[in-house]
Amino acid sequence: MPASPAHIDEDGYVWFAGRANEIIKIAGHRIGTIEVETALLTHPAVAESAVIGCPDELRGEVISAFVVLRQGYVASDDMKKQLLDTVRHELGPVTVIGEMNFVDMVPKTRSGKIMRRVLRAVIQDRNPGDITMIEDEGSVEEAR
Repeated sequence: MPASPAHIDEDGYVWFAGRANEIIKIAGHRIGTIEVETALLTHPAVAESAVIGCPDELRGEVISAFVVLRQGYVASDDMKKQLLDTVRHELGPVTVIGEMNFVDMVPKTRSGKIMRRVLRAVIQDRNPGDITMIEDEGSVEEAR
């Protein structure tokens, strides 16, 4: 029988697990991209978010976040600190965000699924491959 894609921890919180490429492993702790994106969305300034894991020598991986702010909010060091604090409050100190990128849009398919492989390619300065299914090709350049 396959493992459940969700589990409830000892505090009663429900954790969702997706595909392996949607799990970030920070210092041995597995964190789903959806949990981090949802934590970012709890801040009133955030309209949309996408996160991926990036290699880190010390921790194995850290989070690279791409955040779209709502109209009227400005990307700044203070906003970055607020968002980092929000994620730490929601998910705990193991949730290490190594990079916070403020963008106007995140790359998504026409059906609305975030294209994390494209974000990973951008961060690693590689060719994103086939992007014919992308909703807006400008989002790739925006992420750069």
